Amino acid sequence: MRQATERSTEHVLRTASLSRFFPILLAAVLLIGLRWPAKRAMPLVYLLTAGIGLTVWDMSFNRILASTVQGLVITGGVLWIIFGAILLLNTLKHSGGITAIRAGFATISPDRRIQALIIGWLFGCFIEGASGFGTPAAIAAPLLVAIGFPALAAVILGMLVQSTPVSFGAVGTPILVGLNTGLDSAGIGAQLTAQGSSWEAYLQLITSEVAIIHATVGTLMPLIMVLMLTRFFGREKSWKAGFEVLPFAIFAGLAFTLPYAATGVFLGPEFPSLLGGLVGLAIVCSAARLGFLVPKKTWDFAPASEWPSEWLGSIEMKLDSLTVKPMSTLRAWLPYVLVGALLVVSRVFPEVGAALKSVVLVFPDILGETGIKADFMPLYLPGGILVAVVLATFFLHGMKVRELGAAVKESTGVLLGAGFVLLFTVPMVRILINSGVNSAELASMPITMARYVADSVGGIYPLLAPSVGALGAFIAGSNTVSNMMLAQFQFGVAHNLGISTALVVAVQAIGAAAGNMVAIHNVVAASATVGLLGREGTTLRKTVWPTLYYVLFTGLIALFAIYGLGIGDPLLAR
Repeated sequence: MRQATERSTEHVLRTASLSRFFPILLAAVLLIGLRWPAKRAMPLVYLLTAGIGLTVWDMSFNRILASTVQGLVITGGVLWIIFGAILLLNTLKHSGGITAIRAGFATISPDRRIQALIIGWLFGCFIEGASGFGTPAAIAAPLLVAIGFPALAAVILGMLVQSTPVSFGAVGTPILVGLNTGLDSAGIGAQLTAQGSSWEAYLQLITSEVAIIHATVGTLMPLIMVLMLTRFFGREKSWKAGFEVLPFAIFAGLAFTLPYAATGVFLGPEFPSLLGGLVGLAIVCSAARLGFLVPKKTWDFAPASEWPSEWLGSIEMKLDSLTVKPMSTLRAWLPYVLVGALLVVSRVFPEVGAALKSVVLVFPDILGETGIKADFMPLYLPGGILVAVVLATFFLHGMKVRELGAAVKESTGVLLGAGFVLLFTVPMVRILINSGVNSAELASMPITMARYVADSVGGIYPLLAPSVGALGAFIAGSNTVSNMMLAQFQFGVAHNLGISTALVVAVQAIGAAAGNMVAIHNVVAASATVGLLGREGTTLRKTVWPTLYYVLFTGLIALFAIYGLGIGDPLLAR
């Protein structure tokens, strides 16, 4: 009897070992290999995930259903953000704000490479610091389209900015929430207290290491953004045109990463991306106006009439057909300034955040499944703030009711395509995450995938630790959720290997940030804002390369720090 039970257990483990990778492999094959649109691929991936959860992980049908409902509630929040971002853009289109913003960039620099760095990199970093959760792409991508960028280029730039600033996005949420809840803070804290240290000091050590390594790797991200822009969207498809702006790109990188790193080391996790973005914007915009390090030869796209159809989205900024009144650049930008200010106030001042959070739709213990819950906070989510700014813009720009009505109508239509895809993508993610509660007594699918990698590589694990974090973000679409799922696992592997737990957890957080560049539902959300749904695989084939650069470079730094510099764990006894 016991032998039969052992054979049965071995069979379950062997089957689980094979099946845990199937959902990710199927998504990769369909989206990247076969170039299927997400609206065709993700329903199949969802069904496969649910089937594996039921048959291999032995999850209850009720838990599968509860996870799906949880995913649908989260989807509502994502669509709310998308709607707010598109509505603000369309409102500015009809008020004349976009026309003024487009003209204003000509006064800073007509060079598209410089514009990409200011909007895609620095403005995107600031918005990430204030809000997070995919908001930078949802705001920056349509703005880039509005000033004349191809939709595909705008989405790719919007995805690439979801790297360096993400670990400190939403006023430090991936660290303050992701690691605080993902690690056994009580157990680790007790051990630290016994040594005369504290959990707070340990978390600050991780924060400092995250900031320094991110700054090291992330300084090259503006250059990578420009290189991809000129190579894939230039007239001559040239790397050379990208390298022409190398000094300015490195300057733009340092203008963000230096204050970012200093803030992380000396002030903590709340403000690195916020302050880095603000300081960087002030420095780089001033430098661009003065022509500092700006190439003498201006670079631009070919005429829009020559663009391949693959580059074009269904949302067009037909500004010439609109009758708009003249507007100053400052007045035109004021709505975006308000977005940034309101996001900061709502995240920094607890009383304001609490007031906004008080309006909430709560789903506790969905279908009686303890631990599966969801909520929807329409005012606190960036979507609520964006809609509030739209209402303010109506008065600030002196709009007519019919103009605002046209903006609402155009924006509502965009949600239909994005909603269908996300209806399957987010619930699939929640099934993966919630699969740890099952009759087979197996860890969740993401955890078993991570364990397989760790057990296979041994002492070289620090090289791959960032990739494990990226895998978590690829699945969940969130740095915070990846940290919650995998931080304790990463800590345990490092502890068992006798290497710095703080450093391995830090590169987990960094890899999880980089994984946002290839997170499927982030790509869908960004694509929806510019009407590019159905071509998610095209975006992923581009963004996977910067992601690989990020996780491999981070892993090499971790290896060198641990084995080359001998960095240990000053806060934990081995």
